[in-house]
This record gives sequence, structure tokens and C-alpha cells, in this order.
Amino acid sequence: MMSMPRGTDPVIVQRAAREFAAAELAGHRYVMVLHDHQANPHVHLSVRAAARDGSRLNPRKADLHRWRETFAEKLRGWGVEAEASRQATRGENRRFAVLWREKARDESRLLADRPALKSGDAYLASRHGALEAWARIADALQRSERAEDRALALDVFCFVRESPFFREQMRERQRQPGIPQRMAPQPLREVVPRATPDIERGR
Repeated sequence: MMSMPRGTDPVIVQRAAREFAAAELAGHRYVMVLHDHQANPHVHLSVRAAARDGSRLNPRKADLHRWRETFAEKLRGWGVEAEASRQATRGENRRFAVLWREKARDESRLLADRPALKSGDAYLASRHGALEAWARIADALQRSERAEDRALALDVFCFVRESPFFREQMRERQRQPGIPQRMAPQPLREVVPRATPDIERGR
């Protein structure tokens, strides 16, 4: 399923999905349908795994991310601002609904549901790694001689502070001051308002 937020032109979503399929699924038979009657316009794409040359479609995690990048590229070609950023990069912490789970829940057939928010060591490690990467980017921008780079450093900091993972972790620290360090956000920078944006290491 390929979707975009509410307000995106459904016809463009469909056109981008067609271009995506032509680029990424060449040699495979597929069908697609546009749904524009729900909250967000989306296209369901069903693909025959066996290609005409006998090879089989067996996508891995890297393939799925490349597919998202291709779909975003096709959307940009139609004038829609789209980026295929990873969840960790955005500090996303919620699990996205899986279609079969949604249908089973609607029909009261779902025996066990999953928590709405992600958890676990791998989740924490990937989000902390992303926070540290953002902090390094902000540091490099802040040291630039160009005022627009220093302003962008402030934008990066604000983006991180508003990310769901960062806010979740700050709430957790307030509830449990003695939580293990691995559960706390990596050291980020605090904004000190000045004539030019400045970012300093937090305590």
C-alpha cells in the first residue's frame, strides 16, 4: 500500500504509484486500485511474485526503503513534496497499522493486539543513534560562518525537540528520574536565544 497524508491529490498518488510500479516491478504482473474515500489517499498494489523470466520477488528491508524512495521521487515529479525518511530519523515511535490486523480487529477476530507504541532495545538504539546524528549535524551547522546555516541549526534542534521519541523520553524521565541512562535521550543541545542562534550541550 502506498499512501500520502490527507489533502494530497488522489489522482497524483495514483499516477506516482503507476510510475513506481513501472520502475520497480518491471517484468512482474500487478494490479492496483486507488482508495480516496478514507482519511488519506492510498493505492493498493498486488504483485505476482513470479516474474516473466522466472525470478521471484523477495523484497528485503533495504528493498522496501528503496521502494519508498522511488515512490517519493515519483511524487516530487508531480509537484508533491515527499521524502522517504526512516522512522528513526523522524523520531517516530508509533506502530503503523497492518491491513490484516485492522480487518481482523474490525471483524472481532483479532486474538492479541500489539501496543500502539514501539519499544525494545533495538528501537531505543536506533532512535538514540538518530538523535546523536542530528546533534552532530546541528553542531556542524552552528560552527558555519554563514548565518543561514546557523539558522538551520536552530531548525534542526527544534525538529528534534518536537519529535515523538524525544518527547516520549522526556516524559519518561520526568516520571522516573532514576531510570537507567540507556533509556534517557542522548545529550542534546539547549537553545540559548541570541542575535544568531546558538546551541549548547545540555546537562
